Amino acid sequence: MVDMKEWFGNLIVNMVVRMLFGDRFSSGQQNREEFLKAIWRFVDLFGAFVPSDAIPWLRWLDLGGYEKKMKKTALELDMVVHGWLEDHKKKMSSTSTMQEEESRHQAAFLAALLSHVKEEVKEEVYGFSTEQIVKATCLAIFVAATDTTTVTLTWALALLVKNPLVLKKAQQELENYVGRDRKVEESDMNNLVYLQAIIKETMRLYPAAALSVPHESTEDCNVGGYTVPKGTRLFVNIWKIHHDPQIWTDPFEFRPERFLTTKKEINVKGQHFELIPFGSGRRICPGISFAFEAMQLILASLIHGFEFQNPSNEQIDMTESPGLTSQKATPLELIVAPRLLPHVYGVLA
Repeated sequence: MVDMKEWFGNLIVNMVVRMLFGDRFSSGQQNREEFLKAIWRFVDLFGAFVPSDAIPWLRWLDLGGYEKKMKKTALELDMVVHGWLEDHKKKMSSTSTMQEEESRHQAAFLAALLSHVKEEVKEEVYGFSTEQIVKATCLAIFVAATDTTTVTLTWALALLVKNPLVLKKAQQELENYVGRDRKVEESDMNNLVYLQAIIKETMRLYPAAALSVPHESTEDCNVGGYTVPKGTRLFVNIWKIHHDPQIWTDPFEFRPERFLTTKKEINVKGQHFELIPFGSGRRICPGISFAFEAMQLILASLIHGFEFQNPSNEQIDMTESPGLTSQKATPLELIVAPRLLPHVYGVLA
């Protein structure tokens, strides 16, 4: 059996590390497991209920040990990112570095960021050094990209295995446009409209974050009969909007077809407020293009190349767990089997 959340997590981590640092985060790499544990612990702590947040004078007691855990986790993450930063600087400045490796590192986000701050930032910004800004930016991208994408892909596959007719229809679409003699490519994505509908429906049912990032009202206003004074901190209840029966027919049912018929015009780019898994406006998720393209390609490749089976006779548990993101409460462990010929996977028959 394969723990699909762990599999998705490892894949996304590798993609993001390659994008940020130009490296692969292989299983044998030093500090890999510790870093991954720190990332998931960070996510759990970020969404945890901390008593001192509600009652500040309780902070000195550190009930539950949350502050101690947060400091320890922050230090672990900082050490790993600092190591990447120093390693990147050495590789970029080394005259013995191979041209291909140098080109790969220069194409990474970190190289572009270092180049920008070196040219544009001559002194500390709001009390933070250039190195602190670079590390914080990379870590923010890393955490935001890995957890949310992993969560959405896990829910998508769980929904497909629970609804085999939908899975078969998606696989048939892939066979129509891709066939069974090659792998799925990025250029195929525009043709896979049913797959896109599946991802939209997954993000509607299980948005990665139930609430939006905080906003603030810039002036006094009235919303739904409620007076909202200027300066009020606001959170959009994304989950409620996505399950509103006045907008969605059978809002708790998994029906990708709705995005091919009555809701065909709706996309996830923040222009349709009925579906805003990435937020909307100027503070929309900056990683929307990466996330949606990555989810399409990964999910398409998986269901095209493999069959999935629930090892239990019981229905897949779709219970959500509380936290920063809408995690699946129980692991998604599936039996995975190839459905294409060996040569498609690059394996000799």
